[in-house]
Amino acid sequence: MSNFQTAIRWFPEPVRHVLGSAVTAGLYIPIGGPLLHPARQFLIWNLTNQTLMFSFDGITDHFPLPGSSFFLDDVTSNAALSKGLMLAQGETLYVKRLSPLVPTGDVYFSVFYATDGQ
Repeated sequence: MSNFQTAIRWFPEPVRHVLGSAVTAGLYIPIGGPLLHPARQFLIWNLTNQTLMFSFDGITDHFPLPGSSFFLDDVTSNAALSKGLMLAQGETLYVKRLSPLVPTGDVYFSVFYATDGQ
């Protein structure tokens, strides 16, 4: 007898993306749309040539990320399905540039969520 029906399954949402040349100075822009599910893991790639600032509310500076780097957060991959810290469904990630120079490259936001085995 298989326990697959009661297993927690991991799934990615479609990747969110913004062109570096679209990132504005001093004003946040969203990286794709809001989360479709509560995120258990997420990955932010700053593949531009500049340090960029990121925000979870589009107003407050939350963290910078240097060019050609990434931020990986394993929020709660080992917790029970309905328990643990998660990036909430409906959240949006925002980005702005710190320099007056237009960055080259792209920014990506990958999100992973879990469901029961059904």
